[in-house]
Amino acid sequence: MSDVEQHEVVIIGAGAAGLMCAASAGQRGRDVLVVDHARKPGNKIRMSGGGKCNFTNHSVDAENYLSHNPHFCKSALHRYTQWDFIALVDKHGIPFHERDHGQLFCDNSSKDILDMLLAECEQAGTAIRLGVEVEAIERLEAGGFILTTSQGVLACESLVIASGGQSIPTMGASPFGYKVAEQFGIRVWPPSAGLAPFTLRPDDKSRFAPLSGIAVDSRVSNELASFRENILFTHRGLSGPAILQISNYWQPGESVTIDLLPAIDLLPVLVEQQRAGVGKKLRTLLSAHLPKRLVDRFIDGQLLAMGLQDIPLATLQSVVQQFKAWKLTPNGSEGYRTAEVTRGGVDCDALSSKTLAAREIPDLFFIGEVVDVTGWLGGYNFQWAWSSGWCAGQYV
Repeated sequence: MSDVEQHEVVIIGAGAAGLMCAASAGQRGRDVLVVDHARKPGNKIRMSGGGKCNFTNHSVDAENYLSHNPHFCKSALHRYTQWDFIALVDKHGIPFHERDHGQLFCDNSSKDILDMLLAECEQAGTAIRLGVEVEAIERLEAGGFILTTSQGVLACESLVIASGGQSIPTMGASPFGYKVAEQFGIRVWPPSAGLAPFTLRPDDKSRFAPLSGIAVDSRVSNELASFRENILFTHRGLSGPAILQISNYWQPGESVTIDLLPAIDLLPVLVEQQRAGVGKKLRTLLSAHLPKRLVDRFIDGQLLAMGLQDIPLATLQSVVQQFKAWKLTPNGSEGYRTAEVTRGGVDCDALSSKTLAAREIPDLFFIGEVVDVTGWLGGYNFQWAWSSGWCAGQYV
């Protein structure tokens, strides 16, 4: 088979996890080839964080991740930490800054992170080949793999699947990695869109669409989780950090509860002003805490025009309920079109948490988003890519 190109390691996917794994393995002296169907490497890195790349978080813990095996991510996160990646960023002289909740962003451009990874790969002697479609994968009886691609046949001792999930298909996302897992008898938890905006039911959409562009500090909760950050009203529904976060814990048909005034206990405020004889209308008092357009959409105009003195306590309690415990059943999510990550994926129980290799096929590795590990918004998914990629790179 002289026309077969031999490598010790082939990595499918030139994204965050794949490039990290390539650099890690190359630094060990392994002969590594990265292939990707895209024409450019690291597309999601380029567009992330509004072009500034939220590359990790100052505080990273297993609690920041969802998985059917919540303990699986601990090993990789502890062996290659956020501090290790920050040290790498510092080594390359990339300026960055911290935003709310410990999120770290590039000062200049997300391209700085991509260029850093490519430089690490180049220094480690790793080859990257783009525009390559992998058409078939065959495992040899003696171990190793034969890959039939659009650019010839490849052979390798270790194969790493770093092809990502299905979020943002316009960036080239596909279910490729899940199909590889299923080909080799590895369970895949059904994938779904994560960190995605909500769409609203027709009646709610017509009611709230005029609020498009308004952002409000809120606490959004369901039975599994609670997040306090901004929500953003859109033409189609709700977005913003708090909505994206809770979407990871939401299933179709379920409702969420939204506190639009998490910083104040509204009822005592209204009752106190009522007792003090404040002669203001309800609209005026509520608009001191929330955008007037929003207040007008939530409460009947006749009630808003009433003076506080004329409103019974039971009615005030109902008003407070509207803002402090708004119960909303989304119509759905925006799906993979805008989702930042994919929930579900390759079953962690089928993988070694130490090596990221398949337990039954120790020369087949799965890293990054293709695995059933989904991080919160805030740099956690990139940190999983760095950690899982680096750890696999130590064993391929």
